[in-house]
Amino acid sequence: MRGVRWRRVASQVGRSVAVWAVSTVTMLVLAGILPDFRLRSENGDSATDIAVTAAFGAGAFGLLSALVWPLLVRLLLLVPALVLGLLVFFLNGALLLLALHLNPAERGAAAPETAVVVAAVMSAVASATGAALAVRDDDAYRRRLYRLSDRRRRSAPPSPAGPGTVFVQLDGVGHDTLLDAVGKGLMPTVARWLDTGDGGRPTHRLTPWRTDWSSQTGASQLGILHGSNHDVPAFRWYEKDTREVVVCNRPTSAAELQRRAVEHAGHGGLLAVDGASRGNLFSGGAEQQALVLSIAARRRSRENRSRAGYFAYFSDPANAVRTALSFIAEVGREIGQSTRALLRKQRPRVSRGGLYPLVRAFATVVERDVVVAAVTGDMLVGRTAVFADLVAYDEVAHHSGPASRDAQKVLERLDRSLALIENVAEHAPRPYRIVVLSDHGQSPGETFRSRYGLTLGDLVRAGCGMPVPRKAERTRSGAEARAAVRAALRFPVAETGDQHRPARGSEPIVLASGNLGLVSFPDVPHRMSKEEIDARHPALLPTLANHPGVGFLLVRSEEHGGVVLGAYGAEIPLADLDDNPGPLAPFGPGAADAVRRTHSFPHTADVMVNSFHDPADGEVLAFEEQIGSHGGLGGAQGKPFLLSPLGVSAPVGEDEELVGAEHVHRVLRRWLREANGPQVPLTATEEEHAA
Repeated sequence: MRGVRWRRVASQVGRSVAVWAVSTVTMLVLAGILPDFRLRSENGDSATDIAVTAAFGAGAFGLLSALVWPLLVRLLLLVPALVLGLLVFFLNGALLLLALHLNPAERGAAAPETAVVVAAVMSAVASATGAALAVRDDDAYRRRLYRLSDRRRRSAPPSPAGPGTVFVQLDGVGHDTLLDAVGKGLMPTVARWLDTGDGGRPTHRLTPWRTDWSSQTGASQLGILHGSNHDVPAFRWYEKDTREVVVCNRPTSAAELQRRAVEHAGHGGLLAVDGASRGNLFSGGAEQQALVLSIAARRRSRENRSRAGYFAYFSDPANAVRTALSFIAEVGREIGQSTRALLRKQRPRVSRGGLYPLVRAFATVVERDVVVAAVTGDMLVGRTAVFADLVAYDEVAHHSGPASRDAQKVLERLDRSLALIENVAEHAPRPYRIVVLSDHGQSPGETFRSRYGLTLGDLVRAGCGMPVPRKAERTRSGAEARAAVRAALRFPVAETGDQHRPARGSEPIVLASGNLGLVSFPDVPHRMSKEEIDARHPALLPTLANHPGVGFLLVRSEEHGGVVLGAYGAEIPLADLDDNPGPLAPFGPGAADAVRRTHSFPHTADVMVNSFHDPADGEVLAFEEQIGSHGGLGGAQGKPFLLSPLGVSAPVGEDEELVGAEHVHRVLRRWLREANGPQVPLTATEEEHAA
């Protein structure tokens, strides 16, 4: 045993010396290339002196990176996370200048901007060299993984004997999109799990499920994590009792929605016992939280460590440099792709300028890397249940299209993240079951504005007899990644057009959630009926229902309780939709139930507007500036997936459908019970479902 220990020490020392030697050579090469970087005194030195200076500088830089860098990151935790990522280069450059200054012979100097370049290259080379030397050393690989979570492991209780569960949410990836990516060879890890023709044995089963009418992350993830998405009619909506606009990706709104869900469901959430929530809108009741939007509005404390996940990742300078370089590369990739789409006059197309390249890079690089690192850390300390959301595909698909080459490249990178998580599971102190799921899909199609030259708000104003602007203004995207960036930067989260407390007047408030629109009259304290709307604005409902870009309307009726309106005077009471779906027919099975459920919500808008849907090509018309959208009924947006290990019970029976986020919550909770995992109270109705 002692001999094994000494061999390990000798191997580690050998790798350290090798990395030091490579770093020394790298520094010598850079000194010969860069004019503002020198390793000798002004009077000149021998080759030996220059080599010694390089060796001293490389060694000092390595020690400072190992010892000082984690302290710097911890001190800078209060700095917005995205800013910290961009400061990586400058901090590394400062460490290099300090390393050169520590040379007692006072040899070596560099201009500040050159030091940034030298430090970045040396960190990358040192990281690559260390990884290459340890690639065949399983013990070294295990130790590197353990170091990611060493601080938390020391304070964590021993792991139970049963298996843990990792839930990875691929935001916006629909069931058919996943199968298409597997068929094209874009996701080999998922293909291997499903055994799609390589002669192996499948380890997972793929199950589609159907979303509620509000097919967006706020409603789906709230239902999945907390067991209730009651009274979440859309991504954003106006509440007449509080006179506020609720937006699912606003931290204050997310916190309130989570509070309501906990109260309605009667328990803390899926992750209430020994759970971790990473990169989500909601906590799921987890004690360990990082990058969780619902706690981003609180003041940071020991109980609120939403951004602590950044420290675990950026404390390694090699990780920080690698992510920063990838961030810059992704910005360049987006600029190149959007320019190419513009030159080719690609249709449909939306604006991808402004800050969008930075938003995309944050979602596809920074958020992904930090969340995956947090998940691997949770596995290495043996947490029982981990739920993480990766928003990369959703953000890119909104602007490039769900089936675009840009989005497919993101799926390839997400598959590599799944492979990494699977690899780490082999080194965890307990077995892990990896469950992959999505919260919704995305439906393609051009925007309502680009097709008709006016927005939904313009159409509503015309129906109310109000003046309409000559030029339709763009509506802003409600993508989740934008809120994550704003929270990381500590920017205000309200968007233009989403006033937190709109003025109470007679002018209607029109809000968009993908291809779902909501019209509310703020001066009327209750939900208006069809009869009241017709008396006030007789042309409004016919204007909306007969527009070719509108599929159907939902309004309250004094006579029938609720009715669905369509073109040519179609008016179907909700109770009659099963026998006569009318305008709901193109939206497929389950549409009537979804509409009836939303009608029962206290905060459903006066008029709910769902866009046109073409069943032949699956297209919808987004009321936001998105060519891949979700939020309403129609197409792939309502058909996400659940990819589960064969070792857990089947989600539903052979003749059953998995319908609604709350149903998914009950399935996930059952799997945790099967592994003697977190327990949450069951109501009598839920006990019947679980039986």
